[in-house]
Amino acid sequence: MAERVQFRKKKRRPIPKISNLTLKERVVNVRRVVKVTKGGRTFRFSALVVVGDQDGVVGYGHGKAREVAAAVEKATDQAKKNLYRVPILQGTVPHDVEAKEMGTRVIIKRAAPGTGVIAGGAMRAVLESAGYTDVIAKVIGSTTPHNVVRATMKALLSLRDPVTIARQRGITLNKLFNG
Repeated sequence: MAERVQFRKKKRRPIPKISNLTLKERVVNVRRVVKVTKGGRTFRFSALVVVGDQDGVVGYGHGKAREVAAAVEKATDQAKKNLYRVPILQGTVPHDVEAKEMGTRVIIKRAAPGTGVIAGGAMRAVLESAGYTDVIAKVIGSTTPHNVVRATMKALLSLRDPVTIARQRGITLNKLFNG
């Protein structure tokens, strides 16, 4: 009989209390969902929101309600509960990264200062909310906003900070960058 493999949950990077942060919210997507019953059609709204302080803290949330405003509010509340810290190195990502979520694959690459954020809608919202100013990104496959946001977050959470890498290897930052 095969033993069940236990997966460890990825540790969340510690973030300061929400009261200390000035979070900006961006509505990525609002959809009207219809449920057909014998009494007619029932309309509801689904919202996807990204929040961030534009200084390395970002999160996303999904909310559903009968009104658009209520759906956006629920999504914002969920996003504020799911905040993560991501590494930013001189306005760009520390290294190139790739991630996959469902049918969506995202590639995020470093960019020279002054390049700006070159990315599509849902991915742009996440990258700008996180605080990246120079980055090149591409979505391959499905462009469903929810999957793009999840794949982008997965990619950003897999980034490693140069200081952490140097500490793990037992070398200085200068040696890490210059060999």
